[in-house]
Amino acid sequence: MQRQMEERTKEMEEKEFEASAGGGVVTVKVSGKKEVISVKLSEEVVDPDDIETLEDLIVAATNEALRKMDEENTQMMQQLTGGLGGLGGGLF
Repeated sequence: MQRQMEERTKEMEEKEFEASAGGGVVTVKVSGKKEVISVKLSEEVVDPDDIETLEDLIVAATNEALRKMDEENTQMMQQLTGGLGGLGGGLF
């Protein structure tokens, strides 16, 4: 089981998760290691007079990408442990 958990952890670390906010004007990609890989902005969202909205959209997209990563990690660990509750949770 230890080897399987190590393999699953490596699989997760190699995955990428993407999420958008503001109807797609901000897109963030994160790795399974919880590292931000990229942030893409549409020109239309860049308004020097409204930086706060852009900041909020970046935070929202980043949080959603991390949520997706956490959700997949939880599902993967539940499959591995057969739903034994608590095992594997919080590895990331």
